[in-house]
Amino acid sequence: MAKIPHVNRLLVARGLRAFGDGYVSLLLPLYLIELGFSPLQVGLIATVTLLGSGLITLVVGLQAYKFHYRTLLLSATVLMAATGLGFATLTGFWPLLLVALVGTLNPSSGDVSLFLPLEHAVMSRVVDAKKRTATFARYSMVGSLVAAFGSLAAGLPAMLTDSGHFSSIGAMQAMFVFYSLLAVLAALVYRGLPKALGTESHAPTAPLGKSKKVVYTLAALFSLDAFGGGFVVQSMVALWLYQRFELSLATTGVIFFWTGLLSSLSYLAAVRIADRFGLVNTMVFTHIPANVCLIVIPFVPSLEWAVALLFVRSALSQMDVPTRSSYVMAIVTPEERPAAASVTSVPRSLASAASPFLAGWMLGLSSLGWPLIAAGALKIVYDLLLLAMFRKVRPPEES
Repeated sequence: MAKIPHVNRLLVARGLRAFGDGYVSLLLPLYLIELGFSPLQVGLIATVTLLGSGLITLVVGLQAYKFHYRTLLLSATVLMAATGLGFATLTGFWPLLLVALVGTLNPSSGDVSLFLPLEHAVMSRVVDAKKRTATFARYSMVGSLVAAFGSLAAGLPAMLTDSGHFSSIGAMQAMFVFYSLLAVLAALVYRGLPKALGTESHAPTAPLGKSKKVVYTLAALFSLDAFGGGFVVQSMVALWLYQRFELSLATTGVIFFWTGLLSSLSYLAAVRIADRFGLVNTMVFTHIPANVCLIVIPFVPSLEWAVALLFVRSALSQMDVPTRSSYVMAIVTPEERPAAASVTSVPRSLASAASPFLAGWMLGLSSLGWPLIAAGALKIVYDLLLLAMFRKVRPPEES
């Protein structure tokens, strides 16, 4: 019974971080445009943000077995608070680029931070195999659902500006200060975890052992998926909607609220589908139709059609998130889990790091939506390769 509060604390902390990510991913591109940056510079900052997050996550994941998880999580909240204050007080391109590199800001709709491998490892320690996929689904659902409400909060700067108490830039900076406050609240939640919660008592001499080949192969495949996904991180999709349809930040926030809500509900469906058809099949056969939607979106004649396809995509595209996390944790040993979570999740930052820059360049040339087409095509290739290479590698509960 003592294990249940540990999971609940992680869910609360995940929700706090997701709320901040939800509005920051929409606020970031328009804030930078307001500061006078070009779409190319916006894409570059998003790229550096993902690159920095990936590097830090990789280092933390590979060294986590030497430390207590609570200590690492608390240290991560300090970095998160500093990131918010940096974006709230700095306005120059190069200073912001530096903060983006070393900070925790997330331009995407998913979690790509150093918190991820640590929380995954803790959850895998405190739940048994039969409940693992359902626990990861709850974790993903909380993140997506709360991030959806965070998207609605992206409209607050406009309200603050209309009130006459803040300038447009000042209102956006206030939201970054609030991001820092969310980090403080997350730290208070993490403090309730046992100080000694860490790896097994007999720590390995290396972060990865017999599962190294499988983990590296998955990391390579996830890199391809992440590179495609980087073209459609939430910040860049918001910028495309702004360019193509001249949507306000508040309207964009409402759209992403509903996409987040649909994604959160899909996690519950993912558990049932995975129980019946297996984790790999669930990852692949829900992902392909979602990526077809991405390719079609730029060619639809109206905003209504574009939003409808975004909704369909959101209801399908994220089912692979809890199933992928559960799959990785299932096919490695407990001692390898922090490193495996890091090595397989870091590509979502590193491999996707170049894509927002390229997406910004594409959007600077044309408002057609070439980033969406590139993302859909690359992610379908990933789906087919994953199915071909891992359909016979089953977790213990499916054997």
